[in-house]
Amino acid sequence: MKIEIQGQDAVTATEELLSIVRKEGLEGSYQILEEVERGEVNTTIATIAASVVIASGMVNIAEQIYQWKERYFQTKSEPRIEKVLIVAPNGKRLLLKDATLEQIQEILKD
Repeated sequence: MKIEIQGQDAVTATEELLSIVRKEGLEGSYQILEEVERGEVNTTIATIAASVVIASGMVNIAEQIYQWKERYFQTKSEPRIEKVLIVAPNGKRLLLKDATLEQIQEILKD
C-alpha cells in the first residue's frame, strides 16, 4: 500500500500515520517527493509512505487511519494537509478527505 500526503504538514502527518501502522506491528517508511511551491511562508510538501497491511490487522488499522484523517481534515484554521491518496497494490485509489471507514477498510483489503 502507498499513501501520498500533500500539504504544509505532510511530513508530520506522515510520521503520525506511520506511528499508527508501527503500533500494529507493521513496518512502513516514507520519503519526501518534492516541494511543490517555494515561498517564504507557504511551502507545500508531498510525501509518499509505503506499508504492508495484513488482513488480521486491517480493521483496526482502517479505524486508526479514519481517526487520523478526521484530525487532519477537521482543522479549520488553515489546511494542514491538502490531499491524501491511498493506492492499493492492485492500483485502486482512494482520496481520503471524504472517505468513510468502510471505504478505507475496502481499499486496505485490496
